[in-house]
Amino acid sequence: MRYEPVIGLEVHAQLLTESKLFCGCSTQFGREPNANACPVCAGFPGVLPVLNKKVVEFAIKAGLATHCQIAHWSILARKNYFYPDLPKGYQISQYELPICADGYVDVDLDGVSKRVRLTRIHMEEDAGKNIHEAHGDSSLVDLNRAGVPLLEIVSEPDMGSSAQAGAYLRTLRAMLQYLGICDGNMEEGSFRCDANVSVRPQGTSALGTKIEIKNLNSFKAVERAIEFEIERQSDTLTDGGKLHQETRLWDEHREETRSMRSKESAHDYRYFPDPDLLPLVIDEQWIDAVRASLPELPAARKSRFISAYGLSAYDADLLTSRKDVADYFESALKIHANPKALSNWIVGDLFRVLKDKKLDEQLSIVTWPVSATHLAELVQLIDQEKISGKIAKTVFETILDSGKSPQAIVSEKGLEQVSDSSSIEAAIDQVLAANGKQVEQYKSGNEKVYGFLVGQIMKATRGKANPHKLNEILRGKLKSGE
Repeated sequence: MRYEPVIGLEVHAQLLTESKLFCGCSTQFGREPNANACPVCAGFPGVLPVLNKKVVEFAIKAGLATHCQIAHWSILARKNYFYPDLPKGYQISQYELPICADGYVDVDLDGVSKRVRLTRIHMEEDAGKNIHEAHGDSSLVDLNRAGVPLLEIVSEPDMGSSAQAGAYLRTLRAMLQYLGICDGNMEEGSFRCDANVSVRPQGTSALGTKIEIKNLNSFKAVERAIEFEIERQSDTLTDGGKLHQETRLWDEHREETRSMRSKESAHDYRYFPDPDLLPLVIDEQWIDAVRASLPELPAARKSRFISAYGLSAYDADLLTSRKDVADYFESALKIHANPKALSNWIVGDLFRVLKDKKLDEQLSIVTWPVSATHLAELVQLIDQEKISGKIAKTVFETILDSGKSPQAIVSEKGLEQVSDSSSIEAAIDQVLAANGKQVEQYKSGNEKVYGFLVGQIMKATRGKANPHKLNEILRGKLKSGE
């Protein structure tokens, strides 16, 4: 029997607020342990939480961007469980009445659109962090992360492959980055994912036993863990075994999942409304104000790049998958309006440099190896026929090394293209005279030697001859038999 996978994802996105969800402590990453802690996030008796309004605004933004219904009335609830990094003994979250519900994200994979439905988006506070080091039988607890605001984004089990899951995650992260509400840093834990995976006989509709996978800190880890789990579950059922609902951890080194604990159900957490927090009431006026503040999102920007700039869907997708790249492209476009040429230089040459310098691993590139102004000026020099495309490659590499403007480099190195017909004609005459054999071969029908002759002329002019004029004059001379 063949089995097919059913996949749903739960994403925790840390919000880019300066302070925590229910207190004024900083959310700054990387500070000394417990530097960002106070009686509220440390769970001292008698303290009262105060809801951060910015978190609510960010949640509304995420909900509107993902086509959710925004609840006018929602409840903050206590999720009760005991763990050393949870000092209160409960986590403030949302359960029955979340702030956002019934949305969707459209995902493009290999040119095919896939709609992934969202069950809900809700606010919750993060827990602290346990540190297991060489301290005998002890563990340490860092509460810097306790109380940091999160959005939990829960999808329906609409994905049928690891590739679809990876594409959904990339799409969702780009959307949150465009909104400016999450930096999407998986290594620092500000964009975390748990995967729910089950398999069922192909062609059936009933869901199989759901297995949750945790400890997924990269897109690659998510995809590999899902692939492993699909194979493991399919093999277990094929061999006559049974699957049990559980939580498993992804082991990056062994590239396998291993059992962590049996999966809890909602009733295990004894959810109930937090008595210290009033119901959250959101009026239509607030929702409209947030809607008016939404930026252009990746899908809309991609469509505009295709329609307004005549770019291919492939190029538009590459340019808009990161907000900083899309901003860079449009900054260059304001200086010189040749969208296709600028796109080619960015997707080809600039992306190569970003990869070589590992700048593409940064969440947002602030200092570019070639500024948008310099790239636009380089393309402008080509379009003005002051330099050839081949010379432009040399200029580009020199910009990388020196940071000088394209025009300054062209002037200093004497690289400006020769467009004077008499100078080009003189070089052509010299090459034709020196290569009589190849000229006769061309006249006898051997078109391949034409490229050789062009190369010799470019060599004679140190690569500076205007290619259009060179070809025009050369073909004319060969045709006339001069």
